[in-house]
Amino acid sequence: MSLQLTVPPAEEPVTLEQAKAWLRVESGGDEDALIAALIPAARARCEWHTGRAFVTQGWILWLDGVGDGCIALPLPPLVSVQSVTLYGRDDAATVLGVDSYAVDVPGGRVILKSPHTNLRTRNAAAIAFTAGYGGAADLPAPICQAILQIVAALYDHRGAEPAPTPDAALVLLAPYRLLKL
Repeated sequence: MSLQLTVPPAEEPVTLEQAKAWLRVESGGDEDALIAALIPAARARCEWHTGRAFVTQGWILWLDGVGDGCIALPLPPLVSVQSVTLYGRDDAATVLGVDSYAVDVPGGRVILKSPHTNLRTRNAAAIAFTAGYGGAADLPAPICQAILQIVAALYDHRGAEPAPTPDAALVLLAPYRLLKL
């Protein structure tokens, strides 16, 4: 399994102005470029920690097989599935019609309606999907707060030493973290 980002978030959950206010940095300073670069880094760290997509974004999930046909999509919450493409042993691509699979949006799954065999062994399926909570305003407040805390840690630890993720940010993200059973 591998993921390919096709449509990055159109906006960040935290604005430059919000981050500067959190950091108590004066407006119009020389630090704007640095802080602006720290915001997507902090968001990415929070997304990685929770296993979720925050602001709506497009992805392709590549799979080496389709198993029993019930495919869990990563990076909830799932918004929609754009396409399901299967690749035969001869490398021919077949885009399945929407009547060939069901999308379980709340469960974050694609369920193929019939078995598919004779697929190539690597990258046998590509599922294009959209995930995320919506726009920046739709994101739960604790996630935005955690992003701000991580921006502050990255800002304070810029340079040679790595920035630890603040415990307070981890606590804020805990209810949103996906756990593997």
